[in-house]
Amino acid sequence: MASEGLAARMAAVGLLGAVLGEGRLMAQVLADPQGPLAGLPPGDRARAQRLALAVLRHVEPADQVLAPHLRKSPPRLVRDAMRLAVVEIALGGAAHGAVNAAVEIVRRGKRTAPFAGLVNAVLRKVPADPFAGLPPQRMPRWLRQPLVHAYGRDGVTAMEAVQAMTPPLDLTLRAGAEAPEGAVLPTGTLRLEEKGQVSALPGYAAGGWWVQDAAAALAVGLLAPQAGERVLDLCAAPGGKTLQLAAAGAAVTAVDLSEPRMARLRENLSRCGLAADLITADALEWQPDQAFDAVLLDAPCSATGTIRRHPDLPFVKDGSELPALVELQARLLDRALGMVRPGGRVVFCTCSLLPDEGEGQLAAALARHPGLRVERVALPGVDEAWWTAEGGLRLRPDLWADRGGMDGFFMVRLGL
Repeated sequence: MASEGLAARMAAVGLLGAVLGEGRLMAQVLADPQGPLAGLPPGDRARAQRLALAVLRHVEPADQVLAPHLRKSPPRLVRDAMRLAVVEIALGGAAHGAVNAAVEIVRRGKRTAPFAGLVNAVLRKVPADPFAGLPPQRMPRWLRQPLVHAYGRDGVTAMEAVQAMTPPLDLTLRAGAEAPEGAVLPTGTLRLEEKGQVSALPGYAAGGWWVQDAAAALAVGLLAPQAGERVLDLCAAPGGKTLQLAAAGAAVTAVDLSEPRMARLRENLSRCGLAADLITADALEWQPDQAFDAVLLDAPCSATGTIRRHPDLPFVKDGSELPALVELQARLLDRALGMVRPGGRVVFCTCSLLPDEGEGQLAAALARHPGLRVERVALPGVDEAWWTAEGGLRLRPDLWADRGGMDGFFMVRLGL
């Protein structure tokens, strides 16, 4: 008889195999109708995803716990099942259930069944607090090295500590809307520690709020849209900033290349009773009929600032895409500057920790465009230390670490 939660644990091991073994992004695997979650009920799907993400945040320390008991590396599925058990124990799960499930998962595979005894023997030796004294998982060398250069070793270690934590859920609220109970951050974002099913939370059906990390929500505050202004949201999907702009009363045009992601934005606009003109197009080719009062560009980037929520990224990316991304960001920023009226403003942002995708882009843009100026705007709850000397806003995962951190972002407002 299968132990309780076995289906979700088996699916979690399948997700780990897709990410760690096949090099696929978690989002791609979750969207695969034939993937490890196929046929699972919603509760098991959600649990499998939570378990897999937890393991991805702790692969390195889990392997350190297992290494003394393994003379050679077992097959990947066996190792992933053991990693899952170790992480469950470390996070306070019942050791008995975690060990039995790992043994059963291994026993069910034709090629892995002979390892069931090994799994049982090794996991019985795992201490009750397996990660005690171990440092948090380190970022890969291609990312860690430039971050140490930019922020120092202590800063990077602090980021890694936050990335090892399960992130809270952040909501952007509409004025006067019903909302779940949570802590309001200094910047106005509502933060929930216990998530549950998002669509079942108070105020969801009425469109009173949407999910959006506290750091991401600051970009619209920096743009400071006014009611009636014509505002362009470039690279808009999945649309949290579009919703903010529309809720502020702006006449919003949202442009994005991905039709599936735009469909999600369309659904959220409908749920929230908000309106925007949605255009599926390549931002480098699309041409508006007239200039906008303001443009918000959240450019495609390495997404290295979102590892706390997407711990699969360090295992899938290797930094090879960075030169092309940096070039694309510069081209998109030039396009954005060309779509705003004289006297208007552009906010450029990336959810990256790498200076080449933030501070470096600002310096290059100022050199390319004589007369372009940086504009600072007072933002409630934003610490003075978060601003760079050049006037950009540098956000890092270890800011508000005692509250659960935030995504890493660079954002700057430019005036013409």
